[in-house]
Amino acid sequence: MSTVNGGISFWYAQEGAPAPREPLPGDTTADVCIVGGGYTGLWTAYYLKKAVPFLNITVLEAKFCGYGASGRNGGWLYNGIAGRARYAKLHGHEAALRLQQAMNATVTEVVEVCEAEKIDADLHRGGVLEVALSPAQLARLKEFHETELSYGETDRTFHGARETAERIRVTGAVGSSWTPHGARLHPVKLVKGLADAVEALGVTIHESTPVTEIKPKHAITPYGTVRAPYVLRCTEGFTASLAGQRRTWLPMNSSMITTEPLTDAQWESIGWEGRETLGDMAHAYMYAQRTADGRIALGGRGVPYRYGSKTDNDGRTQPQTVEALREILIRFFPQLAGVRVDHAWSGVLGVPRDWCATVTLDRSTGLGWAGGYVGSGVATANLAARTLRDLIQQDSGQSGPTDLTSLPWVNHKVRKWEPEPLRWLAVQTMYAAFRGADRRELTSHTATTDPVATIADRISGRH
Repeated sequence: MSTVNGGISFWYAQEGAPAPREPLPGDTTADVCIVGGGYTGLWTAYYLKKAVPFLNITVLEAKFCGYGASGRNGGWLYNGIAGRARYAKLHGHEAALRLQQAMNATVTEVVEVCEAEKIDADLHRGGVLEVALSPAQLARLKEFHETELSYGETDRTFHGARETAERIRVTGAVGSSWTPHGARLHPVKLVKGLADAVEALGVTIHESTPVTEIKPKHAITPYGTVRAPYVLRCTEGFTASLAGQRRTWLPMNSSMITTEPLTDAQWESIGWEGRETLGDMAHAYMYAQRTADGRIALGGRGVPYRYGSKTDNDGRTQPQTVEALREILIRFFPQLAGVRVDHAWSGVLGVPRDWCATVTLDRSTGLGWAGGYVGSGVATANLAARTLRDLIQQDSGQSGPTDLTSLPWVNHKVRKWEPEPLRWLAVQTMYAAFRGADRRELTSHTATTDPVATIADRISGRH
């Protein structure tokens, strides 16, 4: 059996495409119009409707709910958030600490809502394990571990090579850091369940309805215009397709593979009984999970960016990317050299110029947005949605400021990306630098981070 390439994602191959919802029937009005039917848009609709049941909320989705990153991601529900270090510099350590604490609580929030709404998303709360495979990676891992402790993660633990192997036998792993603030899940089961829960509350969802332009109080589509006092842009990696947003967030490409189901003997040789989500400390890092049906789903950066902020066609992935991800799998677990790769796919995530996730409501126009999660959106989208809810309630006079509206990522301003061909050249050069640095670090015996990667990080604004 050959590898299935594209078809949106493996998660949809398992679950099947959802039954289609009707497109927008024509011009209409709403109290709140949400553009984008992924995690951010659906969570925002959920929390707003729960808080104010009489609100007339309309969600507009270009394809179907979960077509983008929400239906293609690695299933990491964890407490990472893009931009924390920058927020600490801008607003102080305590402000960034509050943001981190809110993210820690968000993991629990998603788990509890899934239980309350009876969403079976294959959740397993095994935490997150980050491994180091070289002296340089180990040095970065130790620094990362200490940094996380400084943000209040007293329940995080560090493990040497022997303890790491007792959890999971990654060949060459010299250390690891584990946090309990993480869970594995099935992305499509979550997004389907969330869409159903939102509709059950009385929210209107129109699919196959691409929004071409957002203006104050207007979301414009080929089928008509929705007029609403609040229009919220929740489009993440697809933001560049909107009029005037080409350089707002860069659609960074990420790719994944899944193996065939492993045998009991293969799992015994690997370990991984805790079903932690698994990452590493490479510059071009990988991420993986042990799925509920006994496969390994593993991802990383393939072709990182398409010229002109273009997005892929239903997740199709270049053969060299599939092979590169397979090489990572076999490097981690050589005993799986003969294992079949069942599925490969790609998707885009939103990357702001300063790599900071943001939530904004412009009170003068009623326009709001959230995103720029840089790959950490499964949990962050939930926190963003609750924050948008609070910002709208505050603006409409239904409540005052809350703990969430005072977090440092609220109303953060980000400059636009450079025009083409500069941004294409920059991203290609940056990831070539990262991959070269990773190769050199794996073969060297120095604990110092490769200087090329350090320069690339500084120039890109990534750190």
